[in-house]
Amino acid sequence: MAQRVIETIGIDADDTLWHNEVHFQATQEQLAELLAGYASREALGARLNLVEHRNVRLYGYGIKGFTLSMIEAAIELSEGAIDAGCIREIIRLGQDMLAAPIEPLPGVAETLEILRRDYRLVVITKGDLLDQEAKIARSGLGELIDDVFIVSEKTPDVYLRAFGGETGASRAAMIGNSLKSDVIPALEAGAFGVYIPYHLTWALEHVETEPVDPRYRRLAQFDQVPAWLKGIGG
Repeated sequence: MAQRVIETIGIDADDTLWHNEVHFQATQEQLAELLAGYASREALGARLNLVEHRNVRLYGYGIKGFTLSMIEAAIELSEGAIDAGCIREIIRLGQDMLAAPIEPLPGVAETLEILRRDYRLVVITKGDLLDQEAKIARSGLGELIDDVFIVSEKTPDVYLRAFGGETGASRAAMIGNSLKSDVIPALEAGAFGVYIPYHLTWALEHVETEPVDPRYRRLAQFDQVPAWLKGIGG
């Protein structure tokens, strides 16, 4: 029997397996209402993006860092006038996000059930360790996954480690909604890269152009993955 082209499938978590960015956008809308006396929605969005970009190297990715950045943006936009009650409300917004239900995207659970019959499934996600572990547990998808890597950044070295070196990467595919984090570094590691866009993209994950690479593929939704694998002899 011929060896499969693909043996391991890496999968992003947020906005690939379940909804995530919608919660950040909804919270930012609530923050805009809270700070309406100090800044417009547009001004808040620009300042928050700036603060997050500045802070990501300190706080990493995830809700806790986002909450700290919201507080910092609020202090800057209000020129220090924001009161303790407002800061307390921003903290509550972050806590609500941490406790929010995890809603898998359509077709994800069913597709994972199919894929796990023939492939090693590895979730590779950025973010806070406790938060990402809790999301996986609340999603109900944990029993369908063979391994989980929670990392501060997704780099070619991270993918090489997750896939078992150069040989393992050459027989692996990484699936995600971010060209910047999920696809491009996976391609650089020698793996296949599958881009499944989500309807919202965080500003810090924007990439202007898609890769030109024979191992790159764009799909419309997660349940198309088995057919793609079959098409390449995966």
